Order: sequence, then structure tokens, then C-alpha cells
Amino acid sequence: MAARVVSDGLRPFLATETGSTLVLLAATAAGLVWANSPWGDTYDTFWRTDLSLHLGTHAFALNLRDWVNTGLMAVFFFVIGLEVSREVQFGQLRDRRMIAVPVMAALGGMILPALIYFALNAGGAGAHAWGIPIASDTAFVLGLLAVIGTRCPEPLRAFLLTLSVVDDVGAMLVVAIFYTENLWVPALLVALVFVALIVALRKINIWRAPAYVLLGIGVWAATLKSGVHPTLAGILLGALVLVYAPSGPKLLRAGELVQALSRDPSPELAREATRSVQRTVSVNERLQFRLHPWTSYVIVPIFALANAGVRLDAETLRRAATSPITLGIALGLVAGKFAGVTLGAWIPLRLRWGDLPGDLVWGQILGGAAVAGIGFTVSLFIADLAFADDAALQSQAKIGILVGSSLAAGLGWLVFRLAWDRGAVCAPPAPSGPPDERDVEPEPLPPVTGGDHVLGPADAPVTLVEYGDFECPYCGKAEKTLARLRERYGDKLRFVFRHFPLREIHPRAVPAALISEAAGDHGLFWEMHGKLFDNQLALTDADLTRYADELGFDPWTDIDRHRARVNADLESGERSGVMGTPSFFINGEMYEGDHDLNSFVTAIDAALKSSGTKDFQPGL
Repeated sequence: MAARVVSDGLRPFLATETGSTLVLLAATAAGLVWANSPWGDTYDTFWRTDLSLHLGTHAFALNLRDWVNTGLMAVFFFVIGLEVSREVQFGQLRDRRMIAVPVMAALGGMILPALIYFALNAGGAGAHAWGIPIASDTAFVLGLLAVIGTRCPEPLRAFLLTLSVVDDVGAMLVVAIFYTENLWVPALLVALVFVALIVALRKINIWRAPAYVLLGIGVWAATLKSGVHPTLAGILLGALVLVYAPSGPKLLRAGELVQALSRDPSPELAREATRSVQRTVSVNERLQFRLHPWTSYVIVPIFALANAGVRLDAETLRRAATSPITLGIALGLVAGKFAGVTLGAWIPLRLRWGDLPGDLVWGQILGGAAVAGIGFTVSLFIADLAFADDAALQSQAKIGILVGSSLAAGLGWLVFRLAWDRGAVCAPPAPSGPPDERDVEPEPLPPVTGGDHVLGPADAPVTLVEYGDFECPYCGKAEKTLARLRERYGDKLRFVFRHFPLREIHPRAVPAALISEAAGDHGLFWEMHGKLFDNQLALTDADLTRYADELGFDPWTDIDRHRARVNADLESGERSGVMGTPSFFINGEMYEGDHDLNSFVTAIDAALKSSGTKDFQPGL
């Protein structure tokens, strides 16, 4: 069976990132409103308020904004480090062919924006700030996809998430190497000693949360004292947290203890059972579960509130409009990211270094490349470092970030509107292995029989066969086009629907297919077919039962027979070369064109012409 498009570990990550976007937008708007209100002077005054922590004669004295940018954001990058570690060992980053394209796309999306910025600022006061437009904002990018993307965005989200992780790691390396001033080596050596102790504890398989927390705080504090930005410590500490797959012995032991507890409850047994159940899931994943909502809903919005507030008066905007810093950042985020990510994805695909998840099409890749230019969080972060001592230049940089990110979002929306699903299908990743093992010559399409679901006369000169999935959004969108084709061609077109449920990415596809077959027993297949496509977001068992009640039949009879019928369609499609949905065949030949009306009309007209249909008129 093919691998899942998105690993189970990524699903809560994606859900949290997209769900927190509105909170992040609200915090950004609040920062802008505050800074431009009649009480705008209090914005900087508040965030520059000193907050000190004293331990004996030692003290950390930072203002509130610095605590947010160096302390809270270290937790944010700690979570990024956790995700990197998990994905390297068990997720997308483990498969070299699956990571080659997003990694190269990320590198292209970092290099080209930096070059564009530097070309406009070489020799100027802002030349050193070339790192500002290099990173993408994961939360904004994934949140925007939830708003303007398709209902089947997992492959693109997985691609962009991998790209963003590489982006974040690259950005932190840039911060450490190019934005570190006054390096104090003794403190850096202390930080390395603490890291070595953590590694040693992990090597001897000792994990104690209090010890790790104390050592982690030590790494952070020593890194801060060294002059290296402590957020780098956050991502390193996250990568060091233990991660492992659930093991049979751990699961078995946990089950035994839970059963023993149910027979003879005691405080000691309850404690041991609780610990045993916890150990079935790695510390890495437990920490992600606990911390990720905090970073997405609290820490990143607080960061936006503390850093997005920039004065937008006439004089500031006038200077920004002619500032090479503002223009360099905006162009880097919009043009640089778009071209860099696109070129970076094209090169490894052209050279066959890697594959894309889920049979993505170029309309989706281009849209993803456009929204990758939303460089909000990390861009603001680097702008604060690059122009720490120049408020005017920092203001111009922030305006460039806001303008560039907004334009990138608009460009992404436009690309998605024009080209999102041209020829797109829902599909699991291609199976791994050498090409000669994966490429099998397809068999001829099975002929239409009395057992097929058919609309149109048997003697129609053109037969259009669809292999579809009731949960696939592209199939749902194609329904309107197919209805117009049947209306346009009438008796000259016979339409056949066959099942191809994608279990790996559409968990409700098989039950929906079974219900449609149950409806077919009562001569109601096409009525149920229409209901299912009209309600693709409501396909739970309760929903399916309600649809059956509305049509007046018992949906859950002869399930084994219906499952055999669905599997037969699925197997026939696989033998004929179907890899995703919707897939179409016109008179037995696989249709490779786009799924819009004009493309179908062109192909069907060609089939009518070649069939020698009398009174044929193009586009009838």
C-alpha cells in the first residue's frame, strides 16, 4: 500500500498552524493600530520596559521586546527543532527523493531574494540586511492555503511545510553566522558543555525532564551571554529531544498494566500504568502536542504584537516608497521567492533527483511558490537584529515586509484562481523504487458492461469513463463540467462512473462508495451520486445514513458484496494506469488534458470526428 501523503505526526501540526492564522492576523493588526493610534507613543515605551531576573549577583536585564524575541521565540524555534527531528527520522525528511525537491526549492527561495535585495542595496546603509527576505512564514502560508486553496491541500501543505522547515533552519544559521556581534567565546564554550551533557544523557538512555529543562535553560542563557542569538539554541535543543516510533513491547506492557489496574486499582499501579502509557509515545511528540498550540496561539501572536507596530504616517510612507531597503525586501519576497522556489523545484524534477508528494501539478507549485513570499515572522525577527540601532531603517524594513507579504498573498490567490486545479488529481505518492520496477505497461480499459453505472445510450459514438472518489474535491468540481458535457452532446455521449476510492488520503471515500452501491440496488445510484458530491464535507456514517433515509433504503446491507464491487473497479483502474482521481478515458484512451469544459470539448470533438459521426459539428 502506498505511503500516506501526510504523516500522522504532521496532521496536528497543520491543523494548529492553519487554525492560529486568524489570531496572528489579529495580533498584527492590533500592533499596527496601537502604533498609529493617538496613544502610539506608548507602544515603544511599553515594549522597551526593562524586566530583570536576579540570581545572587547575576542578572538578566532585558526589555520586554527582547524577552519576547530571545526568550519566547526560543520556545517557538524549539518546537521547530522538535518537528525537524521527528521528520528526519520518521517523516517526510527521511525519504531522500521526497525531500530533494522542497529542499532545493527552499534553497532557491533563500538565495534569489537575498541577491535581489543585495543588488538594490549594495554599498548602502542596509546592505547587511539581505537576510530579511529569505524566510517564509509557516503559519501565514499554511493558513492562507486553508482559505484560498482546495479541500485536498495536504500534498502541497506537506511540500510547503518541508520547505518552511528548511527555510527556518537556514534563517537561523544566517542569524548565527551573519548577525552575531561581539562573540564571547567562554560563554559559547559553556553552552557547548551543556549541550554535550544533554547528548550524553541521551546516549545512556536517561531522560529526566527536570534535568533537561535545567540544562536547556543553561544552554539558552550561555548562548545569550555569548552574543549568538539564543533562538539558535532553541532549534538545537528541540532537535536533541528523544524521538522514537511506538514499539510492540511498550504497547503490550501498557495494555497489561491498564488491565491490571482495572482489576485491582491502587495508587502505585495507577502511577506505573500512567508512566507506561506515556512511554508508548516519544518525548518529542508529547512536547509537540503540549507546546505547539502555545507557540502558535500565544507566542507568535505576542511576537507579532511586539514587532509589527510601525508608524504609517505620510512622511514614513514617503521615505519607504523610495527606500532601496523597502523595495529590496518587497521585491525579494514577491519576485525573488516566486522565481527562486519555482526554479529550485524545477531543477531536481528535471534532473530526476526527486519526486513531488501526491502528484502535484505546476499550478499548485506556482501558487505555493507565490505564497512562500509571505515572510512575516522570521523576516521581522531578522529586521529587528539587522537594524537594532536604527529605528528609521527598521521602520522601512518592516513596511517592506508588510507590503511584500501582502503582495505575495495576493499573487498566490491569483495563481490559485487561474491555475490551481488545471489537470490536478488527488493521488497518494508514487511508490518508491527504481523506475524500471515502478513502470508497468497499463492494460486496456475494461469494456463497459451491464454492471457499470451508465448515463447515455449504449450506441453513443463517444464513451467517457471516469474513475472517481466521492471525497476528492477535483471530482466534485468536475461534476459541473460533466453535467454540461452531457447536456451539450446528448445521445452522442455515454458517461460511465467507476469507483477509485483513495483510502490513503480520503478516509470517508470507501463508505461513500459502499452507500452509492447500496443505492444502486434500488435503482438510485445517480441520485446518491449527486447527494454525495453535493455534500463532500459531510460524509460521516451518520451523514451517509441520513442520505439513505432520505432516499428510502437501508444502507448497511450486503456490505461485503458492495465492497467487492468497489474493489473490482479500483483494481481495473490500477491495471489501466489510473493513479489518482479524477481520471478519465475517452473511447478507451486515457485523457491527459485539463478538466475544464473547453479542453473536454476539444477532446470529445476529436473523438466524434474520428468515429465518423454523421452531421458532426465541432463543439455541438
